Amino acid sequence: MEEPLHPAQIAAYRRMSAAQKIEQALGLYWSARKLKVDALRREHPEWTDQEIEARIREIFLLAVT
Repeated sequence: MEEPLHPAQIAAYRRMSAAQKIEQALGLYWSARKLKVDALRREHPEWTDQEIEARIREIFLLAVT
């Protein structure tokens, strides 16, 4: 279901330094966590912040690609 990368995207990634690639990967990771926190808050409004954080840790610890 993944779309192939456009040649311009490939070229841009090749120009990036390793540090820039890591920075981008970390940004995606933290964005995914925030989206999941928001979803859990909508699904479980009765959960405390501690319960949300515990579930987030569990989800991301057990995540596979």
